[in-house]
Amino acid sequence: QVQLVESGGGLVQAGGSLRLSCAASGRTFSLLTMGWFRQPPGKEREFVVAINWNGGRTSYADSVKGRFTVSRDNAKNMVYLQMNSLKPEDTAVYYCVSKDSWDSRWSLGYWGQGTQVTVSS
Repeated sequence: QVQLVESGGGLVQAGGSLRLSCAASGRTFSLLTMGWFRQPPGKEREFVVAINWNGGRTSYADSVKGRFTVSRDNAKNMVYLQMNSLKPEDTAVYYCVSKDSWDSRWSLGYWGQGTQVTVSS
């Protein structure tokens, strides 16, 4: 099993920045593919970004490209999401997710409890 705990959410004005953190435990973190999903109010959960085991491969949703940056620190079992130029439509609960490999399904992975990000206009 993998335990994931997100932090860093909050209220920010449009154009501002936030940095989300996700602390992982329970498995060999350096082997895991990590990702962030989000669920806007009243909408379906959606993919935001993925990062492979060593950070050498990433994938971003079109809606966040150029504004969000994912990174990881395998020595600290941490993954981060730097969010810049935030927009009101970025308002959502953000979830940290892990899976065993790049090609495995997110639905088979482990999910954190989520952290709320609210962007005011």
